[in-house]
Parts: sequence; C-alpha cells; structure tokens
Amino acid sequence: MVPAGSGSKQPASSPVIRLFLCGDVMIGRGIDQVLGHPCDPTLHEGYVHSAIEYVDLAEAANGPIPRHVDPAYVWGAALDEWSRAPPDGRIVNLETSVTRSDEFIPKGINYRVSPDNAACLAAAAIDCCVLANNHVLDWGHDGLKETLATLAHLGIKTAGAGRNFDEAAAPAVLDFHRKGRVLVFSLACPSSGVSRSWAATAERPGVNFLGDLSPAGAVRIATEIERAHQPGDVILVSIHWGPNWGYEVAEAERRFAHALIDNADVSIVHGHSSHHAKGIEVYGNRLILYGCGDFLNDYEGIRGYEAYRDDLALMYFAGIDAASANVVSVEIVPLQIRNFRLVRPSRRDVEWLQRTLDRECRRLGPRVSLEETGRLVLSWNKSSESLLHRHQ
Repeated sequence: MVPAGSGSKQPASSPVIRLFLCGDVMIGRGIDQVLGHPCDPTLHEGYVHSAIEYVDLAEAANGPIPRHVDPAYVWGAALDEWSRAPPDGRIVNLETSVTRSDEFIPKGINYRVSPDNAACLAAAAIDCCVLANNHVLDWGHDGLKETLATLAHLGIKTAGAGRNFDEAAAPAVLDFHRKGRVLVFSLACPSSGVSRSWAATAERPGVNFLGDLSPAGAVRIATEIERAHQPGDVILVSIHWGPNWGYEVAEAERRFAHALIDNADVSIVHGHSSHHAKGIEVYGNRLILYGCGDFLNDYEGIRGYEAYRDDLALMYFAGIDAASANVVSVEIVPLQIRNFRLVRPSRRDVEWLQRTLDRECRRLGPRVSLEETGRLVLSWNKSSESLLHRHQ
C-alpha cells in the first residue's frame, strides 16, 4: 500500500499549494511593550496593572529582553524556515486587537498591539489573519475597526470579523495564480470563550460566530462556503474552539470537522484556542488540526501549566494538491518562545514534542516521526482513513 503522506509524488500537471499555518499569535501586552511603538501599558486585569510587568516576568525567567526591537525580532528562527522553503501562503490566528483605543471590554484580560507595531506582521509576510477569536474585540468596536483598517493598510487579508455580518462571514481569497485560489473562512465558538454578544449582525461589527457544533451549524457553514466557492478553489476553515488546556478532542469537534469535509469539500480544518498542540487527523485525505497551540505569547515566567510545555511552538506546512484539493504532505517545525521571540528548541525538547504529538495523533490515525533535521513529519495511509470514515 502506498502511503498518502509526505513521500507522495504529484504529476507535473498537478501543482501543490504549500501553506504555512500556526495557532495563536498574541503580540499584545508584553510583546507590544518591547517593540518600537508600544501602546499605553495600562491593563485592566485583576492582578497585573501594567503590561511592563509581563516583560519583567519574562526577564526574571529567561534573562534580559531588548527594547524598541526591530519588527522582525519576534519571529526569530521562523524567518529562517520561511526562507528555507517559502510557502505560497502564510495564515495565522491573530489573537490581539490592533488599536490604541481605550474602549476596553471588562473581561479580565485585554490584548492589544499598537497599529505601528503591527508592522511585525508585514515583516513576516503574513498573507491572512483569521480574526474570529476571543480577543479581537477586547478593545470594543472601535478597536476592531482599527484592526481591520490597519491590516488592510498593511496588505494583509482578514477573515472571521468585520463591520457587519456579511463582512465577517466572507472568506479571505488568496490567489496563487497558476496554482489556483485558497478561500479562508474563519469561525469562533463559545467553547473558546467567545461571547454570543460578539457575533456580527447586519448592523453591528463583530465575529463570525458559530453557536454550536450541531449538524444544522455544519449545514449553514457548508451553504456559506458553496456561495463563495468556484470550481478549482481549495477551502480552508479556521475555527477557534475548545479550552486552553488539555489534549482531549471533543467528539462534537470531530463530527463537525468531518461534516465540513464531507459536505463542503474542505481541505483543511485549522483549529486553535489550546495553548499547546493537540492531535491531528487525516480524514479522506483532508487535514484536521484540532489545536495548533500558541505561536507567540508573553507567558514566560507565568507558572501553572508547565507540563503542557506551551513554550514550544509549531510551524505547520501543509501541501495541497491543487487538482484534487487533497492534502499530500504535512511537515511540522518545532520552535520555542524565549525572550518574546522564536528560537530553536533543544533536541531533548523536540524529542519530547515528537513523542507527545505521536501519542495524540495515533489515537486519530496518523503518526509523527522525527527527521535528522529536527523537523517532524506526519504520515498516514488509506487503511486508517477508511476506518475513520466509519466514525461519521
């Protein structure tokens, strides 16, 4: 039996679209303070009243962090990986409001980065920010509007939030010319902490809110996809769902992801919200990332969940056959968040990550192996896919 994993060869007439994906990019609070043009550091949290305190915590844990850093600083070793094998598109979950607005929502934790510091996203050549998450409205409707305007000014496309429902529900369209288009849809679920009051309406800004993971919800999303879909388009659905901690994949999430693939021809379900990486499934040659983990945050020095190793960040590179819309390769590059930037982890950490991911993925079908380069490769086969179809 020929594996459907990374070794598959595609005919010359069938180009492969290579996408970079990651989990939560949280460049507010402490990270905003070390960039060149920070916001007012005042916070409205129960125990921390200044974003500078997060810088102090990180320095106490891992040593000095420079100030007024270059916009590219935070990406560190990720820049080398993007240069090594440049992807066609780069998609991140931006879990930070881009604004100087003072109209904060009293919810306990409020993330914002100044519009000037959002240049760090351009420094990474990010193509699309998905915004349907539980922090994009931390600084109110004005903050969301400034976020949308700033990202548009930087030439970065958005999905999942807008000035009204139609805008929030519309996909970002990434056109790779001869290879074809990728449509990126973005959804937010209450299980990730998104309030129903944040839902965009015809008259109100907000997020593309998905109230539940019911079959009716899957039908609604499939209908929205069908309206935007053109022949040859590759579909990616990005979903902010589930709790911050824990490896369990909810059965409702599996059923919903399978329904999107079965009914809307989705190639990738891009899940996030968990602060650490979760299991991966390949269902009918389509990729389901149940939780990508944090990619950037200011959590250094904060104690309580060390066993999950949320300091370890993952770069996901997925190859999609443009003709069939099937995923044909998945490579994962481990990095580590240290001094508010991405660095290379130790071999020991990479080996721990490989064992952990392989354990979680094995429950869903695929396996994760470690290459000599320090990169991880996902593999799967047709027999495991046929078994997964029986779980519909």
